[in-house]
Amino acid sequence: MANWFKRSKDGLEGAEKREMPEGVWVKCNNCSQAIYSRKLERNFQVCPECDHHMRLSASGYIALLADDGSWSSLFANLKSIDPLGFKDSKKYVDRLTASMKKTGNNDAIQTGECSIFGHPVVLSVMDFRFLGGSVGSVLGESLARAIDFAVETNRGLIVISCSGGMRMQEGMFSLMQMAKTSSRLTKLSRAKLPFISILTDPTTGGTTASFSMLGDLNIAEPNALIGFAGPRVIKQTIGQDLPEGFQRSEFLLEHGFLDQIVHRHKLKEHLADYLMLFTGKQNEIVSDDVKNS
Repeated sequence: MANWFKRSKDGLEGAEKREMPEGVWVKCNNCSQAIYSRKLERNFQVCPECDHHMRLSASGYIALLADDGSWSSLFANLKSIDPLGFKDSKKYVDRLTASMKKTGNNDAIQTGECSIFGHPVVLSVMDFRFLGGSVGSVLGESLARAIDFAVETNRGLIVISCSGGMRMQEGMFSLMQMAKTSSRLTKLSRAKLPFISILTDPTTGGTTASFSMLGDLNIAEPNALIGFAGPRVIKQTIGQDLPEGFQRSEFLLEHGFLDQIVHRHKLKEHLADYLMLFTGKQNEIVSDDVKNS
């Protein structure tokens, strides 16, 4: 009789344990809800439960903003070198190789020309997956060439920042990009072409201290971390508790550092309206809200 309640192992020898493949479900780091990854991708990495904006890749922003069939990549052949022969726990060249393999890009930025509801623009998007979106010589050169191309083709420039700051593995070569990109932006101003800067989570360090905060319009996504030094470093330095929400988009908007906070699903529509105001050209396509799946 007791044998009736024992689990039989007959026929189970060699049977494989069924496991859930990695990446099928993603846990929201705001509400802790498990979300089907395909659904999250279709929603452009915005949590359908709490509306939290997770990080979106450069390719994701291009798919979100560029009109269908309008994207054409620029300067994608630029690659970083190792001017200092830098090595910490790994060689810099090995970190570059791993990031290239991970993202499919040569550096932490994708630049190209496209249209947004019919408005021709130059779009540069940073990718945090590539060495934390850090700014090195290639990223700075890509932005500089993007500005030149915008002036040559009479287009506005849109830059989406997602970065931990300057790339320490390139030392002074990296820091030089702050002055290089900031000074180059004066060409757009003289040509009376718009520069719209979009700050996402995170935008910190020398990125914030240079081109990211120099837009004719500075726009941020909700609850994005934006600042120079991190909040923990500041707290340790001044020995005081920081205000609630310090260095988040909403705090910066309240204190005059941002012009607007825009939900990711509304970003393309808002950009088209801004470009219409800057250029006087009407939108060619009536916008539809991104539908949650």
